[in-house]
Amino acid sequence: MFILESIVNFLNSILWGKNILVVLLIFSGVFFTVKTNFVQLRFLKHMVKLLTDKSNSDSENLSPFQAFCISTATRVGAGNLAGVVSAISIGGAGSIFWMWVVAFLGSATAFVETTLAMIFREKDKTGHFYGGPCFFLKNGLGKKSWGVAFVITGIICWAGVLQVVSNSVTESFNVAFNISPMVISALLTLLAAIVIFGKTDKTAKVLDKVVPIMAVMYLVIVFFIIIKNFALLPQVFSQIFSEAFGIRQGVGGTIGAIIMQGVKRGLFSNEAGTGSAPCAAASATVSHPVQQGLIQSLGVFVDTFIICTATALVMLLTKASVIDGLNGMELLQKSFNYHLGSTFGEIFVAIILFLFCFSTLLGICFYGKVNIKFLTDKEFGQILFKIFALSMIFIGGIQQNFFMWNLADLGLALMTIINLSGVFPLSKFAFDSLKDYQSRFNPIKA
Repeated sequence: MFILESIVNFLNSILWGKNILVVLLIFSGVFFTVKTNFVQLRFLKHMVKLLTDKSNSDSENLSPFQAFCISTATRVGAGNLAGVVSAISIGGAGSIFWMWVVAFLGSATAFVETTLAMIFREKDKTGHFYGGPCFFLKNGLGKKSWGVAFVITGIICWAGVLQVVSNSVTESFNVAFNISPMVISALLTLLAAIVIFGKTDKTAKVLDKVVPIMAVMYLVIVFFIIIKNFALLPQVFSQIFSEAFGIRQGVGGTIGAIIMQGVKRGLFSNEAGTGSAPCAAASATVSHPVQQGLIQSLGVFVDTFIICTATALVMLLTKASVIDGLNGMELLQKSFNYHLGSTFGEIFVAIILFLFCFSTLLGICFYGKVNIKFLTDKEFGQILFKIFALSMIFIGGIQQNFFMWNLADLGLALMTIINLSGVFPLSKFAFDSLKDYQSRFNPIKA
């Protein structure tokens, strides 16, 4: 185990520590933003309109909204809570600014990778669509081995994420209700099993109800906190912008840590460029590939600019002495306790974290289903992955393992590199598809 941890830490020290991923993601975002002529801004209004379009739905595949909910479920999860907490704990308030930058640029990357997933997806004998990086690497570049590598790195990442997310829930319930992690972990595993096992996978139907409810519930409470502390907002935003460029730190090299934390946790949260969200998006029924690309671009905005920012503001509006020296979910719970009172604050965080994390767990299980389908059509492969996923959920819930954060980071980095190795050479197909969509539908004026 020590040797494995050493290898993982060594690779992370290169990929993340040397800012290789930071440079790659920012370059990708800038490149795709320019090449699409700022598609994430020009089509923002149209994205919202597409989200509610039901004209293309069918009984065999997901609706655009269901695909959005599945990908949003994994984005709007632990990354928005634990990830933001981690970013601020290590990189300070300034890391939030870099999360915004990554989200803005990443929304263009999300558009391109999703559009490619739609173009190169496959339909099985039952009429279901399957797509994602492994499919466009095989069908677009003829690199099936790269597709297999993506699946393997995805499983490595998701193994870490499943454990981290599960542990966040059990830790929160233990603090709020003094319930044993074993009990909550077993309950979480059982609920996930009920949804993903059975004659039909109920993931999409559950998430298109849970995701809107949990998002609205969370934002209503945060909005109340913001209104209550409205006079402090200018000071908070001043802190974010000043610390983003190391102005208040005065220590050489600090700005590098700030940027890295913002980019790393921003990516962990919004997933743009990793290739995971297209796995769900490609299962949707739409009349044009670009439509689902635009919807996934919107998902990045919702994740970071709305949910992540809401979490950050709650923490930054909390008196420093209340959370000084704290980290992890305890920091977040103390922040909500400060604003809402200890009883309601702890209960609210526990419930919202349960919803956020449960939806993330289901979303990851759906991603796994698509990627296992790439490896084998046999049902046995699906069953094995579901058992694996449930095992990770249970194990993660009963014990905290910081190594799993590092494993998730490594898997995420490798997924991103493999995904973008296909996205760049195939991006012309997405650009041409965007031109075709604009000429046929004139969406900006629609």
